[in-house]
Amino acid sequence: MQVNFLSYVQLTSSALPSLADSKGSLVVVSSLLGQVPTSFSSPYSAAKFALDSFFSSLRRELDMQEVNVAITMCVLGLRDHASAAEGVRGITRVKAAPGPKAALAVIRGGATRASGVFYPWRFHLLCLLRSWMPHSRAWFVRQELNITTPAAV
Repeated sequence: MQVNFLSYVQLTSSALPSLADSKGSLVVVSSLLGQVPTSFSSPYSAAKFALDSFFSSLRRELDMQEVNVAITMCVLGLRDHASAAEGVRGITRVKAAPGPKAALAVIRGGATRASGVFYPWRFHLLCLLRSWMPHSRAWFVRQELNITTPAAV
């Protein structure tokens, strides 16, 4: 929680007055696991869900106060760096996305002041299923898990 949520809140609290004065932007890098819960990721998912909730609420508050600070929530899937790959080895069948392409999507989203960015884009569809068809979403999530591998405790 300290790294994946509280640090974001602390940095935002410190930067918000300057961002409000300069009509700046916040770019929040989150995870698909903060939108769609899955097995074997409860603490991480909780922190990322908290990020989404905090920044969505902050966006509404700033809008109500007519403060021109853009908040871009970037929802990224599994990226191709060593620590991520090692953490999910044997648990998921999801293919890792190239890090440089994910970074470009984040930069584009922030530069255009988009409210949300999904990379890869297909994860946006999965997030929409969360509300529309929760049972279908659960089926898609199960298809990506290798539940024959025992969970690391």
